[in-house]
Amino acid sequence: MTTASAPGAHAPVTAGPAATTAAPAPAAGTTVRRGVGPRVRRRGGVAWLGLTPFAAYVLLFLAVPAVIAVGSGFFTGDGTFTFANLAAFADPTVLRAFGASAGLSAVSAVIGAVIGGLVCWALTALRPDGLVRSMIDAASSVLAQFGGVMLAFAFIATIGAQGLVTTWLVSVFHVDLNAGGAFLYTVPGLVLPYVYFQVPLMVLTFMPALEGVKTQWGEAAATLGASRATYWRRIALPVLAPAFWGSLLLLFANGFSSFATAAALISQGGIVPLTIRAQLTSETIIGLQNVAGVLALGMVVVMAVVMGAYALLQRRAARWQR
Repeated sequence: MTTASAPGAHAPVTAGPAATTAAPAPAAGTTVRRGVGPRVRRRGGVAWLGLTPFAAYVLLFLAVPAVIAVGSGFFTGDGTFTFANLAAFADPTVLRAFGASAGLSAVSAVIGAVIGGLVCWALTALRPDGLVRSMIDAASSVLAQFGGVMLAFAFIATIGAQGLVTTWLVSVFHVDLNAGGAFLYTVPGLVLPYVYFQVPLMVLTFMPALEGVKTQWGEAAATLGASRATYWRRIALPVLAPAFWGSLLLLFANGFSSFATAAALISQGGIVPLTIRAQLTSETIIGLQNVAGVLALGMVVVMAVVMGAYALLQRRAARWQR
């Protein structure tokens, strides 16, 4: 016997043990938001606590000293705020120091970028997990940080006034590298030790971009009738250009901020870091105080511009490396 329900009434639905009650579907255009449980939020807070030692290190040893160094250029010896110290940027000694630093950084960066780019191109022919590739990667990681007094001593023992290569060239080929003076102990002579650590840095920074070039692009270009030269000129080089220029800017910034190697080879000023050292030990610009802070401000401005351009180029290059 069947019981008919009245019109409009909701008849109960009877199901078996496995039946479940279906929840009403959300209306069209409605966004369903799922809450984040307290455990997930608590885990995120603990993760942020893990950054506390690093943040404290950056604050105490990088941010605070940088602010103090730059800010000191806006005060006189008795603590009075002034803009008069900025007149140091018009001093010929300071202008020559910035010009020498820019020239040294640019030359060493270009040489390091070209040689390092060729090394990266040669490494693409090797197996990524091979022994030779692993050794070169490890050596690049070490040599990119090999600087300071150790690197200066290595070059003094090699091409110094009585260095091994210097004496060998004189005895065998009668060629004296220091005929016009001690070349290694001048600003142009710093190019050689700077290139020594610029090349491995280029290998580390440019190799990921070169590995991001897909072989399918070359195969597709060859299928369409493009030659190898056309592929590199029209496809590969435009794709790699942002990464190459970004690495070049990084090498420039690395050379511009280097101090220890130059300080071990040159006793007097010549580049900006050494001029800052001279200003800290003795005020050499008459009538101005805290010139070292003014020079630090100039270096910060140059580095900010260079690293800003580097970030823009890296953002553009990252589109092809995903």
